[in-house]
Amino acid sequence: MKQYIVVTGGAGFIGTNLIQKLLKNTTFKILSIDNYSTGSKKNHILNKRVKYIKSDTKKIFKILDNYEKKIKVIFHFGEFARIYQSFLKMNECIASNTIGTNEVFNFCLKNKIKLIYSATSASIGNQGNDKNLSPYAFTKAKNLEMLENLKKWFNFKYEVIFFYNVYGPNQIKTGSMATVIGIFEEQFKKNKPLTVVKPGTQSRRFTHVFDTVEACFYAYKKNKCRHYSISNKKSYTIIQVAKMFNSRIKYLPARPGERYASALTSMNMSNKVYKLYGKIQLKDYLRKIID
Repeated sequence: MKQYIVVTGGAGFIGTNLIQKLLKNTTFKILSIDNYSTGSKKNHILNKRVKYIKSDTKKIFKILDNYEKKIKVIFHFGEFARIYQSFLKMNECIASNTIGTNEVFNFCLKNKIKLIYSATSASIGNQGNDKNLSPYAFTKAKNLEMLENLKKWFNFKYEVIFFYNVYGPNQIKTGSMATVIGIFEEQFKKNKPLTVVKPGTQSRRFTHVFDTVEACFYAYKKNKCRHYSISNKKSYTIIQVAKMFNSRIKYLPARPGERYASALTSMNMSNKVYKLYGKIQLKDYLRKIID
């Protein structure tokens, strides 16, 4: 009997929120695999149904050797997930997103386990041309191509969810891997200028993490082998968001790999992207922080 759900990156921002959702809406036991490069023990959920394993997805066959027949689905969120930082840590990005993810794909394929894969809007902007803007976007785009081929070659079962600038509880607020909203929140709290990367007119569809994990759970339950996107209908430029805080603003130099618009496009793949939209509005979220 299949008793387990695996969440890679389960001690991270989105993974933690997903585990909370799974605990509320399923009876399965949950295994988190995380190397804690961005995840944190502070995010651990004290529940006897959750087990945290500190390791790397490159070792997934060894880690899950005793569980392989008991796993219902793997949510694969444990990848290197920053654009600018992928230039600074390219080897780490490739090791995680190419080697590690390939092992996850192989493990699911060998054991006939359903996969839920977190894709990124960074790889589909500008009619798919943005996939070459950064090592991060490139690796993510190549993983989508691999999934397409695995489906054709082996009838591999998976769902893909395109994330759009996720924010909310447990987001990273400091350090090189912090989110835009997390950085602004922390700077606002400390009464420091909000740092905006030039030109500031980059637009994003900021999406609350509750809406994001709801979409992941929806895809898992529907079990249609589809590509989904979860975003907010409303897009904001970075400077528009910064001005919502009514704080001082400090501009930072432009960075390589920067996207100037979030895109909702199907790329050049055989799968249609089913568009889901979040209910939580960024303005409402920020109002509770600022007021």
